[in-house]
Amino acid sequence: MRELQQLKDLEKLDRPRLVVIKGRRRIGKSRLAEEFAKNKRFLPFSGLAPIEAIDSQHQRNAFAIQLAKNLQLSPLTFLDWSDALNHLSAHLTNEPTVILFDEISWMGSKDPTFIPKLKVWWDLELQRHPNLTLIFCGSVSRWIEENILKSTAFFGRINLKIDLTELSLSECSEFLRLKGFKGSSYDTYKLLAVTGGVPWYLDQVLPQQTTDENLKRLAFAKDGLFTIEFERIFHDLFDNKGSTYKKIVSLLAEGVKDLGEIRQSLGYAQSGYLSMQMNALIISGFISKHYSWSLKTGKLGKFSLHRLSDNYLRFFIKYIEPNLPKIEKQAYEDLTLSQLPGWEAMMGFQVENLLLKNRIHILKALGLNPADVVADNPYIQQSNTRQKGCKIDYLIQTHAKNLYLCEFKFKRREIGSEIIDSMKEKEMRFSTPRGFAKIPVLFHLGGVSDSVHERQYFYRVIDITDFLSTDA
Repeated sequence: MRELQQLKDLEKLDRPRLVVIKGRRRIGKSRLAEEFAKNKRFLPFSGLAPIEAIDSQHQRNAFAIQLAKNLQLSPLTFLDWSDALNHLSAHLTNEPTVILFDEISWMGSKDPTFIPKLKVWWDLELQRHPNLTLIFCGSVSRWIEENILKSTAFFGRINLKIDLTELSLSECSEFLRLKGFKGSSYDTYKLLAVTGGVPWYLDQVLPQQTTDENLKRLAFAKDGLFTIEFERIFHDLFDNKGSTYKKIVSLLAEGVKDLGEIRQSLGYAQSGYLSMQMNALIISGFISKHYSWSLKTGKLGKFSLHRLSDNYLRFFIKYIEPNLPKIEKQAYEDLTLSQLPGWEAMMGFQVENLLLKNRIHILKALGLNPADVVADNPYIQQSNTRQKGCKIDYLIQTHAKNLYLCEFKFKRREIGSEIIDSMKEKEMRFSTPRGFAKIPVLFHLGGVSDSVHERQYFYRVIDITDFLSTDA
């Protein structure tokens, strides 16, 4: 794993190391720290989840309990963070040591003196321990950005920043294989379409159950993990503002939107407040922002679109939430998932979202070096008096003036030649500058008919089963 190797490489420094790991809830931040701490002295601490009654003293009490447990000490009480931190450093030795402050935003958000005292502790106490690595991590990425990464208190002191993201398609496949999952590529993609490659979600898969049985247990059973996870995310990460953030992601579940459309839909006045909220969702890993670009010059434009990029959130909003009353009544116990209305179309959108997070596989399958790419993203051409509207699942523009029009299809049955007629319609509508080549590409799962190959319309017909291979 690349991130684990980055941590190991830091050990070559003959001084204490300060590391920040941030990323989505359930993404494996603390697990990464634990893996790195193997064969070292490991001192983990975690903040208390935010509820209204929790104050800074509760956080210090929790720290004291964990400190006593880690060091096998008698019960302790601290009324000040400096006392608590200095008590910890008094028990450090010269052996290789990893200190983890997990969910650090919860530890310090209620005490304005926490960060300054943490900085003094690092500067005056921990510098005496060259074999020590101090790791800050948490799911509230915005707090970490503002209070640690952009803070003058830690300017020039952070040795490594890791933005932990979902596992790649090949890593997900290997993860499931090691758990004993023996489903087909189609089954694997169904699981990933819902979980999005979040390790903790994948770890809930029971290999002795079929894919449908796993998804029904997790997403369509009363009190199933995926039926309650959504509320936990927004409560834990956004505290009392969770309802506002839920409105934004629910809006984006309907499709990509620019900031003006979002503001209008929510009834917001012109201000920087919405931009701040959007940025919080972006750095939390739930939505992505991509800019339009000029095909003629390759330069990014001012117009940008926001997309709900988290597979689990999108699946919950589009398929679990509307069916919660039926789920509560256990109405899905005897149904197969393929019988559910719009299931195949939903899976298609989910897999498309999944593939956009694994663009390196797409570029490799096309024989493209990322350095050759001018711009790439889903592309929407607005209709006007000069051109018709069209949507391209994924458009890649290269320096060689090639435009790869990528179509994603996730179907269990074989794809027929009607896909060619559909793509030709898009190609006809798509307006391009003179001298550019339009190159249609089909990415599929489930096979294509001989007629598609015989007509030789697509530059390449690529089976996304190959992306699950460790060699992909």
